[in-house]
Amino acid sequence: MKSTMIGWHKLLPVRHKLAASLLLCILLTACNQAIPKVTALEPTSDTACELDGMILKDYPGPKAQIHYAEGKPEFFCDLMELFMMVLAPEQKRPMAAVFVQDMGKTSWEHPAGNWIDAKSAVYVVGSKKLGSMGPTFGSFSRMQDAEAFAQKEGGKVLRFDQITQDMLNRGGNAAHDTTMSH
Repeated sequence: MKSTMIGWHKLLPVRHKLAASLLLCILLTACNQAIPKVTALEPTSDTACELDGMILKDYPGPKAQIHYAEGKPEFFCDLMELFMMVLAPEQKRPMAAVFVQDMGKTSWEHPAGNWIDAKSAVYVVGSKKLGSMGPTFGSFSRMQDAEAFAQKEGGKVLRFDQITQDMLNRGGNAAHDTTMSH
């Protein structure tokens, strides 16, 4: 009987090790499950802007969309509105992805498709080109396209993280400070 007790005590740590190994395998399997990749959606003919209700397809200039971690995407008819949302101090919702249109590959007057990651895009801020709400930013996947656009239309080329709330307050005009008059 004594040998049975000793054998049982020796097996106890093995059982714990086995249970711990099994639990570890389950956890690793859960961690290794692929997170679904978020892809941009093409707005339909009735897709409205999240902030002002304007129909996206009715207006020129690049559009944007934010895909939040917990829900459906929100669309914006203008990049100024996108940055107003992204840079708002009260913005706390986790974003799974942010997309803008590559204006080096689509028409300014009737943009369609050509969605790119907003955080890796380059922007022309302060150009004379107008969007749905007036002055806006141009978005590009290639630096060369952004520089060519800025040379033709004016403005300054910036990266996503260089855009500030102050630029939004001045109608996107980072290249030169002007005031609007009627």
